[in-house]
Amino acid sequence: MAKRELVSTQATEPMNHPICGDTPPSTTFPVARPRRLRYNPLVRELVRETELSAHDLILPLFVRPGAGVRQEIGSMPGNFQLSPDTLVDEVGAARDLGIKAFILFGIPEFKDATGSSALKDEGIVQQSLRALRKAHGSNVLLITDECFCEYTDHGHCGILCDRGGILDVDNDATLPILAQQCVSHAKAGADVIAPSGMMDGMVRAIRTGLDDAGFQNVPILSYAAKYASGFYGPFREAAESPPSFGDRNTYQMDPANGDEALKEVAIDLAEGADMIMVKPALSYLDIIRRVKERFQVPVAAYNVSGEFAMVKAAAQKGWIDERRVTLEILTSIRRAGSDMILTYHARDVAKWLRAG
Repeated sequence: MAKRELVSTQATEPMNHPICGDTPPSTTFPVARPRRLRYNPLVRELVRETELSAHDLILPLFVRPGAGVRQEIGSMPGNFQLSPDTLVDEVGAARDLGIKAFILFGIPEFKDATGSSALKDEGIVQQSLRALRKAHGSNVLLITDECFCEYTDHGHCGILCDRGGILDVDNDATLPILAQQCVSHAKAGADVIAPSGMMDGMVRAIRTGLDDAGFQNVPILSYAAKYASGFYGPFREAAESPPSFGDRNTYQMDPANGDEALKEVAIDLAEGADMIMVKPALSYLDIIRRVKERFQVPVAAYNVSGEFAMVKAAAQKGWIDERRVTLEILTSIRRAGSDMILTYHARDVAKWLRAG
C-alpha cells in the first residue's frame, strides 16, 4: 500500500467543507444511526435516560454553639460551620433554590470519652432541630447523622475498650447510647434518622429504641456500606473529628470489598432499615448499582468532602469546567442507581439547574 502523504492543516486558503447530506450513500451505508437522536437538543432532552433535579439532593450542614456564626470551612469552599440562628437562614436560602432535604452534623460545646453531649436535650443538634422546625415547619426534611465521632474527645465512633493493650470501639456498649441519641433527635423534630457509625446491630438497636419511644413512623437511612476511605479528609476539619489515634479500619469497610457491602445491606434491611446509603460515591458506583439491583430499595449516595474538594480545587486552578464536571459527576451517581445524593455541591447545582 502506498504511503499516504500528510497534508498540512495550516492551509493558506479557506478549506471547502462538503455540505452535510450531500455525500452519496456508500455500499456500507449504516442502517443504525444513533446520532439521529442527538442532533436536536429537544430530542436529546426527550430521550434522556437519567434526570437530575434539586429534589434529588440532600445538603449536609454543620452546626455549632453560638450566635451569628458563619465560619467558612477552608477545605470546602462555600460550606460553613453555622450556629442555630444562621443555620435557619441557610436552610431558608437553600429552600428558595428548591432544596428540601438537609442532614445535620453537630459540633458540640464540649467533648468527652463517651460523647455524652450527644445525648442532651439541649445538645447542639437538638437545639438546631427545634429552631429549624419552628422557622420552616414541615416544608423541610430534617435528617440527622447518628454517630459519636464529633462528640468524643478521641474522635472515634463510640465507647472505647481495651483489647489486649489496643484501644478499640466497644460495639455492644455503644449500641444503647446510639439508640438514646436517635430518640433524642426524633423528639427534637428529626424526620429521618441516619446512623453512620458502622456498628454491628445498630439498626436493630435504633429501631427498637424509636419504636419503644413512640416513633414507629420515623424511618432509618442506614449508612450500610460505609468504606474506610481517604476521601473524608475535609470532613474531619468541618466536623472537628479527626481520630486522636489509629484509624477506623476495624469498623468501616475495606475499600477492596464489594460482596461484603451486599452482606452489610442485607443485615441492615433485615434489622429494619428503610433506606440504604453507600459512602463515598464516586469510587463506589459499582456498589451503588449492585445494591440497587439486588435489593430494589431507596438508595442514597454520599458525594463526600474529598470528592467535592478535588473538583473545587481543580476548578480554582482553571483545569476543569466546574459546572460541567459537577453535573456530570452527580448525573453518573444517579445513573448508577442512587435515588438521592448527599452533596456539598447542592446549592450550586440547584442554581445551575434552575438557570437551565
